[in-house]
Amino acid sequence: MAYNGASLTEPEAKVMTLEGTAEQLVCELPSLGVIRVSGPDARTFLQGQLTNDIEAVSPIRGQLSAHCTPKGRMLAIFLIFQQGDDLLLVLPRERLPTMLQRLRMFVLRAQVTLEDLSEALPFHSVCGEFTDAPAEPWATAFEKDLTWLRLPGPARWLVAGPQEAVAALGGEPAPEGWWRLMNVRGALPMVYEATAEAWVPQMCNLDLLGGVSFSKGCYTGQEVVARMKYLGQLKRRMYRARCGEDVEAAPGDTLFSPESQSAQGAGRVVEAAPSPEGGQELLIVTQISLVENGAPLHLAAEDGPLVTPEPEPAQA
Repeated sequence: MAYNGASLTEPEAKVMTLEGTAEQLVCELPSLGVIRVSGPDARTFLQGQLTNDIEAVSPIRGQLSAHCTPKGRMLAIFLIFQQGDDLLLVLPRERLPTMLQRLRMFVLRAQVTLEDLSEALPFHSVCGEFTDAPAEPWATAFEKDLTWLRLPGPARWLVAGPQEAVAALGGEPAPEGWWRLMNVRGALPMVYEATAEAWVPQMCNLDLLGGVSFSKGCYTGQEVVARMKYLGQLKRRMYRARCGEDVEAAPGDTLFSPESQSAQGAGRVVEAAPSPEGGQELLIVTQISLVENGAPLHLAAEDGPLVTPEPEPAQA
C-alpha cells in the first residue's frame, strides 16, 4: 500500500488498529536504505557531520540525528545504531544516493569507508510482545541474528537482519502505511526528496526529540543551529495534525492559511499516512503563531481540505 493512499482496505484498516495490543505485527520496509560507516576514523568523521553526539552511540544505544547544509537546512534525518564495529545510518532509500555522495565528499584523508548496504540488510518494523526486545527508546540489542532498535512513541522496533530470521518471529503482516502512521503518532520525522533543505532541525523538533547536541562541538551547519537556540526566535514547529477528508497527502505538500503573511507560506507536510478512522494523519511544520491563534490551515490550496493541528508541538 502506498503511504499516501487516500483510503485503506478493510484488512489494512484492521491491521493498522492493532497498535498497542498484544498481537505481533511485522512490516517490511523496502522504502528504507542504510549507509554503513566503517574504519578507525568513523566516529570522528561523523562527529563533524551530524547534529547529534555520535560518541553516545554504543552496542546498546542508538540515536536520532541529522545532516545539514552550511546554512543549517536538513538534507537527511538518520536513525543510527551500531552493528559490530560499524555504524549504520538508516534513512529513506530515495535520499540515499545523494547522501552517500555528499558524505563521501568530506572524507578527504580520514580512514573511513561509506557504502550502501541496503540490498544486503533488509529492514522491518515490528510491534507486540517480544521478550528479548529492548524496552527503552533508542535502546538496541542483538538477538537471533537480528539487531533491534527501540523507537520512541508507540511500542515498536526497527529490526535489521535476514528475512528468514524476521519470518521466524511470526506475527501479522502489516502494510508499509502502518510504519508511516506510527511515525506520525510517534512524532518521528524523516526528510524526503520533496523536503530536502526545507527545515532547520528545530523546526522538526529534533531539539525536543533528542536529535541535536548543543555541547558536542562543530559540525556542518552547527553555527546556524546554535544561533537559532541561543539568539534566534523559532517561528515554526512540527505538529501532529489530522485531515478528515480522503485526500492523497504527501511529504512536501504545501499548507495555506489566510492569516499567514510569511513569504515561505503557512507550512508544509513532513509525513502523511491514511488513518484507520478515515482521512489522513499528518506531521506538519507550520507557523507557531497560526496554531496558537487557531488560524485555519488548508492542504495544497487556499480552499483545500482543512487540516487541524494539535495545540502542542509534536513529541514522542
